[in-house]
Amino acid sequence: MCSFSAIVYSQRVPLKSRIDSLYQSRWDSTAIDLDSLANPQLIEIPKIKRDSVIAFEKVATTAPHDIPITPFNLVNYEAPKRWFFNGQNNLVFNQSSFSNWNSGGNNNIGVTAKINYNLSYKSGRHYLENILQTGYGFLAAKWQTTRKTDDYINLMSNYGYELGRNYYLSAGFQFLSQYTPGYNYVATPDPRYEHRVSKFMAPGYLNAGVGISFNPNENFQVIFRPANGKFTFVTDPFLQKKGRYGLEKDGQSVRTELGAMLNILYRVHIYKDINIVNQLNFFANYLYHTERVDINYSGVLNIRFNKFISGIVGVDVIYDHDQFEKLQAKQTLGLGFVYKMGAETLPKNKKVIKPFVAKN
Repeated sequence: MCSFSAIVYSQRVPLKSRIDSLYQSRWDSTAIDLDSLANPQLIEIPKIKRDSVIAFEKVATTAPHDIPITPFNLVNYEAPKRWFFNGQNNLVFNQSSFSNWNSGGNNNIGVTAKINYNLSYKSGRHYLENILQTGYGFLAAKWQTTRKTDDYINLMSNYGYELGRNYYLSAGFQFLSQYTPGYNYVATPDPRYEHRVSKFMAPGYLNAGVGISFNPNENFQVIFRPANGKFTFVTDPFLQKKGRYGLEKDGQSVRTELGAMLNILYRVHIYKDINIVNQLNFFANYLYHTERVDINYSGVLNIRFNKFISGIVGVDVIYDHDQFEKLQAKQTLGLGFVYKMGAETLPKNKKVIKPFVAKN
């Protein structure tokens, strides 16, 4: 009996050794050589909760084509960045030349330059925007004096504090004037300085007030200021005449009005690089003929052909009974070069969107 057990044990030992040898050979052929891995890198796998989707939302500092940075853009941007800058420079040329042209014509060349800069600051619920819009254009024609075709200065500053969802406390001012004397070329085709009808600070306008603004998105904004002061300056004694620019008597240099102001900004996208910007302003004077509401409308059609060439069609309509009892209108058409500075859009913000889950 003992001899039989010894024989069986002696047979099992070589068989076990053989099996272990086969397993070791297989492991050696498939195992990874850890000593051959140089500079291993660890990859972080983001943790995403169940039934959640990560989406990236693009937040713009300013809407394309001359739209200023709005409170909606600033307050809803949660990055630590506080200062935002956006600038646009436009230069438009037009030229005509005639030689033995049967229909006639006059050689001329025109140049118009415009800039639109926006410097804004945001901290928590506070924001401050500073906007400078200015332009100057002239037309030089053979046998005629040089005539300006565009001349304006528009400086704005607005402070806001977020009161609630899309509502803001609004306070600010706007200054408007021009650079050089203006003339009525219909009445005086070859004018001299004494024929001027306007110049710098004659007139000059200053609007300042406090109110509430509503800005649900970057394409729509309403500002209502029930306490708004409107000041008209005529610093040139030659132009300080009763009835001109709403002056109430000769020699008056400043006309003061206190009333309510309503401003509406609305942008419409027509196509990818085509949009219309509409701005409508109302002002009612509490102190004198409240029913005579001043109306100022500005509409601009922006067309971007490529990065550096764009076209602009503008329409301005003004009705101010105190200054001129008829409707005033101006139309402009421009095609030229555009150069932008600053970022049009901010980095993408990440947010989690949870799908609707029905309860059992």
